[in-house]
Amino acid sequence: MTKKDRYQFVIDYFSEHAPDAETELFYDNPYQLLVAVILSAQCTDKRVNLTTPAIFDRYPGPEALSEATFDELFPLIRSISYPNNKTKHLIGMAQMLIHDFNGEVPMTVNELIKLPGVGRKTANVITSVIDNQPNMAVDTHVFRVSARLGLTTRAKTPLQAELQLIKYFPKELIHKAHHWLILHGRYICLARSPKCEACGLKSICLYYKKLQSA
Repeated sequence: MTKKDRYQFVIDYFSEHAPDAETELFYDNPYQLLVAVILSAQCTDKRVNLTTPAIFDRYPGPEALSEATFDELFPLIRSISYPNNKTKHLIGMAQMLIHDFNGEVPMTVNELIKLPGVGRKTANVITSVIDNQPNMAVDTHVFRVSARLGLTTRAKTPLQAELQLIKYFPKELIHKAHHWLILHGRYICLARSPKCEACGLKSICLYYKKLQSA
């Protein structure tokens, strides 16, 4: 099977079985999504969604958040992983939005990564979810699933995987393909005990083929 055929198989499968795939983070606007994605680093979306309502109620926009103190914000996110750093990041992010971006969340990767707590993965999420830009956020799920399916080859870093994925997925599908891969990794292609028998992609999966021949 050629690389092109492999990608087409994956596209056809998800287009049928997950046509409306989208982020599982709850948000109403770019500011809320940015807060949620910063909090989601090494934390589950479920935990983030339990945490953000209180934050959004007290700090409905970047101006309010920019004026928060560490001691005020920390109790609201103490159940999140790395709460100390994330508290500082959220306040610093809001302050930069106010001072450098007129209170608006920028919509380019290069601008977003200037914000505290925002790396390339987070910037790719924001621009692809809000603006449908052809940016591929590669987290542990996307990295694992794309390698197992043979969508990426010998990718050692998330950036290497990202560049391969955006090369082969059609530009207009990249923003959706991120959700296909991340949700598949979250619910089917688990790291330790993948649910191969329930997977509709096992016929092309290199990982499954390896398991069968072991």
